[in-house]
Amino acid sequence: MQSIANLVGARVKMLAMVLVCGLPTTALAQHEAALPVTNITLYRSGVGYFERRGQVQDNTQVQIRFNTDQINDILKSMVLIDLDGGMIEAASYGSKEPLARRLASFAVDISDNPPMGELLNRLRGARVSVGTVEGKVAGVVMGVEKRQVPVLEKGVVERPFVNLVTDTGIRSVDLSTVTGLEILDKELAAELSKALAALAEHRADNTKTVDLSFRGQGGRRIVVAYVHEMPVWKTSYRLVLPDTSGGEPTLQGWAIVENTTDEDWNDVSLSLVAGQPVGFQMDLYQPLFLTRPIVPVPVTAGVAPRAYEGEFGDWDKEEARAKSLMAPGRPAPAMEADAMSARRLRGGGAGGGMSSMEVNRDQALNAADYAQYAAQAQASAGEVGEVFQFKLDQPVTIERRRSAMLPILSAAIQGDRVSIFNRNDGLDHPMRGIDMTNTSGMQLMPGPISVFDGAAYAGDAQVGHISAGEERLLAYAVDLEVLVNTEERSDSNLVALRIVNGLIEETRRSQFTTKYVFRNNDKDDARTIVVEHPKSEGWDLVKPERPKTETNSAYRFEVKVDKDASSLLEVVIERTDAQKIALTSYDLQNLLVYARDGKASDQVVAAVREAARLQQRVFDIDQQIARIEKERSEIMADQGRVRENMTRIDRNTDLYSRYLQKLGEQETRLEEMVGQLENLRNQRQQRQAELDEYLRNLNVR
Repeated sequence: MQSIANLVGARVKMLAMVLVCGLPTTALAQHEAALPVTNITLYRSGVGYFERRGQVQDNTQVQIRFNTDQINDILKSMVLIDLDGGMIEAASYGSKEPLARRLASFAVDISDNPPMGELLNRLRGARVSVGTVEGKVAGVVMGVEKRQVPVLEKGVVERPFVNLVTDTGIRSVDLSTVTGLEILDKELAAELSKALAALAEHRADNTKTVDLSFRGQGGRRIVVAYVHEMPVWKTSYRLVLPDTSGGEPTLQGWAIVENTTDEDWNDVSLSLVAGQPVGFQMDLYQPLFLTRPIVPVPVTAGVAPRAYEGEFGDWDKEEARAKSLMAPGRPAPAMEADAMSARRLRGGGAGGGMSSMEVNRDQALNAADYAQYAAQAQASAGEVGEVFQFKLDQPVTIERRRSAMLPILSAAIQGDRVSIFNRNDGLDHPMRGIDMTNTSGMQLMPGPISVFDGAAYAGDAQVGHISAGEERLLAYAVDLEVLVNTEERSDSNLVALRIVNGLIEETRRSQFTTKYVFRNNDKDDARTIVVEHPKSEGWDLVKPERPKTETNSAYRFEVKVDKDASSLLEVVIERTDAQKIALTSYDLQNLLVYARDGKASDQVVAAVREAARLQQRVFDIDQQIARIEKERSEIMADQGRVRENMTRIDRNTDLYSRYLQKLGEQETRLEEMVGQLENLRNQRQQRQAELDEYLRNLNVR
């Protein structure tokens, strides 16, 4: 396959591609067949590279047709090369002006699909003939207005009226009664017809023609290459497993290719690339108009003329030098530099820019050619990344709008029959499968695989991308001869306990055990079962010590099960977690149990007991404060009751005197409580400080 980089590398002194919009598109039908498609490369990113080659004679214009929706890709990627020293003058195509802008350019603007009233309003000043049920009325359109008109059973409604200036005066015609309209101005009527024709042309604009202009002498070879959207080529495989006589599995690969173009592919060199180059679309076809700000014309105030005295200086020499530089026949310095640059770009010698280097006309383009072209084109060339491709050995023929399935692979590969079990599948049986290694030397693209066991169809499998030498499991059927039973158990144990910065730190080890029991009911054949055990983040494998293989999400273990027998696989994973608990809230009874089991030291127990003693001293003060606060609340509530009763009895009674005495005693008690509470709070603050100081730097193992 010749890539775009190779094609662009022709040894030519001058290669230019100019896209000129709006040039005349002279159709030379005899040259369409002169540039058939010779090479096609399809990519899995949804694009295709097309290469056309042919012969032209002298000054020639070649015409190629594309679908309108492909023009943007053509403008973005087309490469033109004259391999025998000719010049590439232009590639022209019909411009695509935005429809609304194009319609607005006509004398009658119908870009927004105006109703009859609005259309007549835009025809102000034009002479028209309006047909009504009463006859025709001819005149110059003065304007359209809306009036309130009484209508039976509807009341007053608003209707548009067109005002026409006739020979007898101004007449108003109700547009709801108009049955026809004729524009009497022939030029204006022609403009309306052109606008309608532009609408019809826009709907029918399905294909575009690109005219390629080549200039030179004699017969020359030319190449046209471009990229546009194509369906992604697909793959499907056939995996044939050996029968009882032995041998290796055979893998057959087919490529599915669709020719969605409007041109037959006759004897083209076809390559299928596994890479996915970056591709995007950009609207280069539609003209882009920018909104420019309107800037007022700068006006300055008039200035009176002023005369200046001359200076004395050696200006005569400067004037003479300027005159010599601008002498007839001699360009100005800047113009001279531009002319030299232009001569360098055009190149010298005959033949319209033939390179001084000799071109080997029979040699294929290569990377060295590209490097030389890049320098002459004043552009830098990047390194082309390596991609894997399938290149068909023989030319391919696919008719337009048809598809083909092409053989691209047939190779013996390494593979072993296995059964595959993953409990996340939700089945009580493993899957029949193949432990396959891609020894074909080629990359395998994603696609379906139909598996044949000997001469019998066995099932379907699906694979992703498989690199050369990569191992992959394929599952194609349920192994009904093997039953699987799974049991799960979890345990958590304290393994260490210590005090760190006044906090109890518990270290616990959790284990999760899964038992797989396989029963092979096949009386004739043993089984090799690949067990996929899911990985869990933060958990480590304990048993077995290591898996046979592993993926990002699962461990894989291999279990041998004899015919008519059972086998057991036990998988143990564990994790270690540490949690910190406030020392003063730790259960001392549990701690004593841990100490008896050897999981907590005597020093830890003693430290917890001391912390508990100090905490209890704080609790004792809190209880005393709580009792006094409760008593104070009760006294205050009782005082409220007594005062309320005193407002209802005579002050000269014995009961009133008793109430006064009781209030006095309660006030005395309240004053005592204030002192007691202050003393207790000071004691609590002191005891809490002792506890905090004890815990602050307490570290015990």
